[in-house]
Amino acid sequence: MMSVLQGERGASQVQVVTAGPAVSLRGVTKRFGTAPNVLEDVSLEVAEGEFLCILGASGCGKSTLLGLVADLDQPTSGSVEVRGGKPSLMFQEPALFPWLTARENVELALRLTGAGKKERRARACDLLALVRLKDAGDKRVHELSGGMRQRVAMARSLAQDSHVLLMDEPFAALDAITRDVLHEELVRIRESQKLTVLFVTHNVREAVRLGDRVVLLSSRPGRVVQQYAVDIGQPRRIESPEVSHLSVAITEDLRTEIRRHGGHS
Repeated sequence: MMSVLQGERGASQVQVVTAGPAVSLRGVTKRFGTAPNVLEDVSLEVAEGEFLCILGASGCGKSTLLGLVADLDQPTSGSVEVRGGKPSLMFQEPALFPWLTARENVELALRLTGAGKKERRARACDLLALVRLKDAGDKRVHELSGGMRQRVAMARSLAQDSHVLLMDEPFAALDAITRDVLHEELVRIRESQKLTVLFVTHNVREAVRLGDRVVLLSSRPGRVVQQYAVDIGQPRRIESPEVSHLSVAITEDLRTEIRRHGGHS
C-alpha cells in the first residue's frame, strides 16, 4: 500500500512503505505560508523497534516534525516514509472525553478501526490491563489522576494497532514521581509490543533515560545538528551517573544552539 501527498512545491511525498526503516525523512523542509522555514533539510532514519528522542529549543519544529510523520500535514519539500501503516500519536494533554469511562475512551479508538462491540470491549480491557489500569475501566475521567489519564491516553494510542508510536511531550505536565513511574511503564510496553517510538521532549534527562538515540535540532529553522547513541542498558534510572554524564554533554550542546540562534528553551 502506498499513499502519496503533494507538498506545496508539488514535489514532496508522504508514503506508506512495506520494507526498510520504520520511518524515513529525506531532505524535509516545512514552512507555513510566506514565513521562514520551520524545518529545513531534515534527514533521519528510524530503525524498526528503535526509541528515538528528539530534543531542541521551543519553536525548533519538533512537534511540526511529528505532525508530518503522522500525516497531519505535508512537507513543503522532501519526503516522509512510514513503514507498515499510519502511526499513532499521543499528545501532551490526554484529551479524553469526560462523559465516557476510561474503557469507553479506549473503545472509541477501536470503533474507528471497525471492530465490533464485543471485540472492542475485550480489546479495551486488555489494553487497560497492559497499562496497569485493569480495575479502572468504569471510572470517569474526573475520577482519574493525571498519571492515570495519561495511561488511558496511551492505551487509546495502542488501540490503533500501529507499530510506530509518536509521543509529543506526553509526560511534561506530570510531577517527577509520576513521570518516573510512567517512564518505566513506557519502556516495558515498548519492549512487549515491539514498538518504534519517536518521542519529543524538552527534558534532556528524560531523553537519555528513555532513548536508544537522541537527536538534537537547531533553533528555527530546525535542522539535525547532532545525534547521540545512548549505550546504557535498560532498565535505567534518571538519576544514574551514566544518564547524568550524557545529559550534561547534551545540555551543553543544546545551550550552544540556543545561544547561537537566539532561541528559548
